[in-house]
Amino acid sequence: MARVRLVVTADDFGYCPRRDEGIVEAFLAGAVTSVSLLVNGAAAESAAELARRHRIPTGLHANLSEGRPVGPARHGASSLLGPEGFFLGKMGFREAVAAGEVVLPQVRGELEAQLSRFRELLGRDPTHVDGHQHVHVLPGVCQVFAEALQACGVRFTRLPMERGVGGCAWLEAPARAFACAVEQDARAAMGPFARHGLRWTDVFVGLSTCGRHMSAHHVSGALARALEGIPTGRAVTAELMAHPGYPSVPPAGGSGEGPDAFSCSWERLHELRVLTAPVLWAQLAQDGVQLCTLHELDSKRPGEGTPSKATLETFMEPSPL
Repeated sequence: MARVRLVVTADDFGYCPRRDEGIVEAFLAGAVTSVSLLVNGAAAESAAELARRHRIPTGLHANLSEGRPVGPARHGASSLLGPEGFFLGKMGFREAVAAGEVVLPQVRGELEAQLSRFRELLGRDPTHVDGHQHVHVLPGVCQVFAEALQACGVRFTRLPMERGVGGCAWLEAPARAFACAVEQDARAAMGPFARHGLRWTDVFVGLSTCGRHMSAHHVSGALARALEGIPTGRAVTAELMAHPGYPSVPPAGGSGEGPDAFSCSWERLHELRVLTAPVLWAQLAQDGVQLCTLHELDSKRPGEGTPSKATLETFMEPSPL
């Protein structure tokens, strides 16, 4: 089997204090190696303080779909916002992008504002930048996203392509269709990302293991699918996306509109329990998986392999619907 170095990223840091409490608990238990911060989250400032206190590797969770903006869009009409001044929502933003209604320079302005806000909160650049609800891989958006990251010197992002996710029968049909759409967008985003010098892990898992579907069996199986065809002994980098935490209790949390059903769900606690239980890590150790941080990946010696477009094109195929 390939030698796997795994980054475990907890998304939505800063969304609410209860979610953040669980994320920090997972980090201190050694089950999470990095977090992605929502700078427009209700608890962004306290989350930044937690990150500094516990020296948590922290990236930016770029948000264009939920809550209020932090950039120029706050001060007037914007293609990014609905009539109440909030982002258009997970599917609403996608529909607006597909219809050509999103003004891409406004996307660039909001991304730059969020990067600036991150620096204000943490006093440094993010270790990585990914996208809340995977907005960063959408057509057109991925280009300005890559340009913004290149301009500020951030090199690492997430490419949410999970091999075989379309065949995961335990996923409900809407979730499976969304995962396949995300994967298709991510494949198309590889070109713009690579042209602007961005890097990502060789493989990604997390679309098929979200919420109630997270288990040692599913995580191990997702990694095994991702590694099919990769020569034994090859050094491979991987990312596991996770959303652990203690469920939000309204009205606390959110990004200006209160916490959503996803954050209030018992599934956040389920993910926390799976990530901090010995059975997952015993299975991954048996599979030859070693936890690491993005900084450690960036410090790999020559010959160990680096996250690259070529690796993904060689070893990954689209998931069937």
